[in-house]
Amino acid sequence: MSETTMPAAEAQVMTDDREVVSYELAFHVLPTVAEGEVATVLESIKQHITQAGGTLGLEEVPKRFDLAYEITKMIEGKYRRFTTAHFGWVRFTATPDTVAALMIEVEEIESVLRAMLIKLTKQEEAHPFNFHDAVSTKRVRTIDAEPAPKVESDSSDDDASEDDDEDTDTGTDTDTKDKETPAA
Repeated sequence: MSETTMPAAEAQVMTDDREVVSYELAFHVLPTVAEGEVATVLESIKQHITQAGGTLGLEEVPKRFDLAYEITKMIEGKYRRFTTAHFGWVRFTATPDTVAALMIEVEEIESVLRAMLIKLTKQEEAHPFNFHDAVSTKRVRTIDAEPAPKVESDSSDDDASEDDDEDTDTGTDTDTKDKETPAA
């Protein structure tokens, strides 16, 4: 391999920092925030996006639901555990150089439990996924996260127990035949 070529696996598409890219900011709002106040958290996030130079797009208003796993966050010097949260997302376009600072600002909002920024593909842009609609129409299935009980099985033990069952059945049949045989 020459020094001027790069293997395809290592090649990355370079974007100009001035090029506008589509993003989706998904976030959880603390469950301790009142239902009426969740909208103000969404508005605060949208305000941070526009102040960073982003252009707002589609959004899904946060709604409360059970988390798949427990999330821990330090609040006022204590670790707090949460099993529910309000989940929502907002789509926007912005330049790549502005999103790092934007994420820092969003994560500093006290009411935000967790946030994640996703760079959208053309297909994802064309087909937005509305989580809460999918859950309400049962297009998304929730499963129990508890592990299945451990079943110990050894093939030699299984064969032995099957043989024991057959012997017991045969022995019972023999005993029954002996008892049913009339005495001469």
